[in-house]
Amino acid sequence: MGKMWMRKNRKLSSSQIILLGFLGVIAVGTMLLMLPWSRAGAGSAPFLDALFTATSAVCVTGLITNDTATYWSVFGQTVILCLIQIGGLGVITIAIFITRLSGRKIGLMQRSTMQEAIAAPQMGGIVRMTGFILKMVAVIELLGAVAFLPVMIPEFGVGKGIWYAAFHSISSFCNAGFDLMGVKEQYSSLTSYTGNVLVNVVVMLLIIVGGIGFLTWDDIKRNRLHLRRYRMQSKVVLSVTLVLLLLPAVYFYVNEFSSPAWEDMSTLEKVLAALFQSVTTRTAGYNTVDLTLLTESGQMIMVILMLIGGSPGSTAGGMKVTTFAVLFATAIAVFKRRPNAHIFGRRIPNDTAHYAATVLILYLSLFLAGGIFIGSVEHIPIIQALFEAASAIGTVGITLGITPNLCTASKLVLIILMFLGRVGGMTIVYAALARKHPYVSEFPQEKIMVG
Repeated sequence: MGKMWMRKNRKLSSSQIILLGFLGVIAVGTMLLMLPWSRAGAGSAPFLDALFTATSAVCVTGLITNDTATYWSVFGQTVILCLIQIGGLGVITIAIFITRLSGRKIGLMQRSTMQEAIAAPQMGGIVRMTGFILKMVAVIELLGAVAFLPVMIPEFGVGKGIWYAAFHSISSFCNAGFDLMGVKEQYSSLTSYTGNVLVNVVVMLLIIVGGIGFLTWDDIKRNRLHLRRYRMQSKVVLSVTLVLLLLPAVYFYVNEFSSPAWEDMSTLEKVLAALFQSVTTRTAGYNTVDLTLLTESGQMIMVILMLIGGSPGSTAGGMKVTTFAVLFATAIAVFKRRPNAHIFGRRIPNDTAHYAATVLILYLSLFLAGGIFIGSVEHIPIIQALFEAASAIGTVGITLGITPNLCTASKLVLIILMFLGRVGGMTIVYAALARKHPYVSEFPQEKIMVG
C-alpha cells in the first residue's frame, strides 16, 4: 500500500502539490479554530466561521466574519497568526525549510515545486533562495515588531504590547490585514491611528516590502543601487509598483480627502490617509479611514488596484503587477504594429503575453461572477458586492463592512474566491487539466477579425 501511494504521489504535478498543500493547511487550521479554547466566549466556533477565518488567514486576505480581537482567544489568535505566516511564505517554502532542518535530501520534484511556488525563473539555486527568504522574513518581521513597540507598549502594557507588535508586524508583512484593534471598537482596523506617523509608515513599509517579491529582494541584495544589473522582472516590479502607489495616492488626496466629508482631518492626516489607502489596496487589508465615506469613483479605483495586486513570488495576491505590465506593453506593441512587446529593452515572448491575457480573463470572470452573485443574493448595491469580490479574489481583505452579515452562500463564494486568489487561478486550472503528453498535432489555421 505504501509503495502504491508513493507511485501515485510521484505522479502529482507541481500545481497539484501546491493546491493540496494549501487545502491541507486550511483543513488543519479550521479544525484548530473549532476547538473550544480557540474562542474567547463559551462554546466552539461554528464550522463556517472557522473555515472562513482559516481560509482568509492562509490566503492572507483579512476578510473576517468575527472580530479577531474579541471573538478569538489568545490561542485562537496564535493559530490565525501561524496560518498567516504559513500562507504568506507559502506552504512549499515552509515544507522545504522543515525538510532541510530534518537533514533529508531535497529532490528534483521538490525543487521544481518550489520554483513554481515562488515564481523563480530557474531551478538552480532554489534551495539557497529558500534559506535567504526565511532569513529575510525573520529579520524584517522582527524589525517591524520592534518599530511598533513605542506605540503598543504605552497603550496596551508590556506583555500585550509585545504581542500586538508581533501580530501586526507579521500580518502587515504577509499582506494579511488581520488586526487586534477590535478591543477599541469592533471591526475598526487601524482607524484609531489615522494621524499616527509611526504606525502608518511602519505598516506601509512592511506591506510594500512583502509585496515586491522574493526575487526582487535577491536583486536588491546582489546589485544594491546598480539598477541596470537587475532582472527585467525586478525592474518592472519596482517601477510599476511605484506608479501604482503614487498616482492613486494623488487621486485620493485631491479628489477624496479634500471633500467636505473629511474636513475634520488635518493636512498630515489627509496625506497619510491618501498614501495608506493607496498602499493597502495592493492586497494588505488594513484601512485607516471609513471606506464607506469614499465616493463610488474612489471605491472603483480601489477595486482596480485590488485586482492588480502585488508581485509574483511575494506575500501579495491579485493578478500581479507583472501581468499588468505585460498587458500594457502588448497593447503598445499592437498600436505600433510590432510583432512582440518590449519592456526595458527586452523582448517579451508571445506565450507570456498569452498567459497574461488568460490570467486577466480568469480574474475578471471570477470577480464579476462572484460580485454579481453576492449582489443578487444579498440585494445590496453592486458596487458593494464587486468591492467584496475584488477584495476576496485579490486576497486584500478591506471591506465596506458587509462581510459579517452575509448569508452562507455568499460566504462560501468568498471562501472560493480567496482560495483561488491566493493559490492562483492558473494553478487550479493546471492542477485539474494537467496533461501527461504535449500536443503533437495542430488544427488548420484561419484568421478571425477582432476589434
